[in-house]
Amino acid sequence: MATTYWDYIRVEDLLALQGGNERDEARLSNHEVLFITVHQVFELWFKLVLRELEALRATFRQDPVPEADLAQAVQGLARATRIFEVAAQHFTVMETLGTRDYLDFRDKLYPASGFQSAQLREMEILLGLTDEERVGLGAQGAWKEALKSPDGAPSPALARVERRLGEGPTLKDGVEAWLLRTPIAGFEPGDPGDEAAVEAFLGAYLDALQRASGQAVQRIVAARAGRPETVARRHQEEVEAARAFFLDADPRRRRIRAAILFIESYRELPLLSWPREVLQALLAFDQALVIWRQRHARMVERVIGRRVGTGGSSGVEYLDQSANAYRIFGDLWAVRTVLVGREWLPPLADPRPYGFARDL
Repeated sequence: MATTYWDYIRVEDLLALQGGNERDEARLSNHEVLFITVHQVFELWFKLVLRELEALRATFRQDPVPEADLAQAVQGLARATRIFEVAAQHFTVMETLGTRDYLDFRDKLYPASGFQSAQLREMEILLGLTDEERVGLGAQGAWKEALKSPDGAPSPALARVERRLGEGPTLKDGVEAWLLRTPIAGFEPGDPGDEAAVEAFLGAYLDALQRASGQAVQRIVAARAGRPETVARRHQEEVEAARAFFLDADPRRRRIRAAILFIESYRELPLLSWPREVLQALLAFDQALVIWRQRHARMVERVIGRRVGTGGSSGVEYLDQSANAYRIFGDLWAVRTVLVGREWLPPLADPRPYGFARDL
């Protein structure tokens, strides 16, 4: 069947959606049509990201995760990351709105709020953000109240979110289950000696970190770059924080963190190269989402300052809090602080399990 560009893309339908409350864009200023259009574009981008995250969650729900699927996972994460990098640039278009330009139609928005973007809330749920991690408007379950209709009735946005909450394990759950199964020094969970092998690896690594830190102190002091006692104290605090991080009382969390450290440290080994690419891609996506939130906050502050949001939130203060707090893959960020140079890495007794042909 023959088709045309305008039919396939449904151009006329798309161009009829910028009429606002009046359902007639001829009655709106260019400023208001800009505001509507940019937010509609955001929602289309969110739709694409949700599809990628759903596919990623399905990948990491597998036990085991086929090694051949990791390349596809990295590609999906790269696409989602690029989308948020592009979306962050859209705020430069929003910043062509002067404060008075926006205030001329802002009163129409009460009590609407960007917080009511169900797709953004779905993304947070799918990724693994918990109620306990939410701030401000989102704390203690209040975030779901904000998704109700103004009269308190259920809404399509709330229905979307409730469906997403009922879907079970999140992407973060799946990734952590995959990391938990990572062979460390040749041992897998359930193997006799696995726990001892993990403890030995962490002990050797933390000793290496201590030595690397001591050398760094010597070099800084020799260069007269700081007071010796202050430099030594700061480095020792880093080492002690690393010990507390890895020697967590929860054995499951300890093994997940050890797996991240192991993959990052020995990434040149063939069977660790793609897992390391996955970790890098997860971190890049988390970063892109944080930057998008931060960019959102600066755009809002530039256009309307620090006034109360149309939905009753603290406005820029809430946006800043969520941008700083909402890092889904916190352990990936934390491990950056404790990685050591290659010369300090404890040698593996037997690297053969990590070779493609098992014959290194």
